Amino acid sequence: MKKGILGGTFDPVHNGHLAIAEEAKTCLDLTEVIFLPAGRPWMKSDKLISTAEQRVEMVRLAIKGKSYLKVSTIEIERKGPTYTVDTITRLKAVTDKTLELYFIVGWDSLAQLLHWKEPSKLIEMCYFVAVPRPGFDRPDVKRLETEIPGLSKKVIWLDRPLMDISATDIRNRVARGLSVKKLVPEKVEKYIREKGLYRGSAQPLLN
Repeated sequence: MKKGILGGTFDPVHNGHLAIAEEAKTCLDLTEVIFLPAGRPWMKSDKLISTAEQRVEMVRLAIKGKSYLKVSTIEIERKGPTYTVDTITRLKAVTDKTLELYFIVGWDSLAQLLHWKEPSKLIEMCYFVAVPRPGFDRPDVKRLETEIPGLSKKVIWLDRPLMDISATDIRNRVARGLSVKKLVPEKVEKYIREKGLYRGSAQPLLN
């Protein structure tokens, strides 16, 4: 069995996230893709974000009706900073030993892998599925491999989707009273509007 993991703050989840999940599932023949909303991302701990409940609910609304897309609150439930290696370790411990995990990341995130907690341990437990992101070059894996031996064998490259959708831009558009209907699922757009998200003077700054 093969499962994809798509982590993020999801503030809000948008059509780009959904397109990435769909593409990874199709290209890699994944059983399902699990959306993994972050609790308190350690590299972005100084930023304001919407509540965990709001972000999880937006993901649930976005994937409703698609049985192959799931949401996990494992990082939300853990107190303190969240680290990917701890999450993957826990997932491996509570699932079938034959399960293969495919962690889906943007090119920009993969380029920062050296700064993650225990990257060498992480690549032993899962594959990395690298997805292009507008404005970012393809990471130099050979350079990274000098510090993380074996990395190149654990990276799977996707050349699409190439969607220039940013959660930061969505929040700013909402704050300015502009429409985001084509950027997020209809149910998510309605939720943002009904809850009055992103309208205050202090705007969240995470993607």
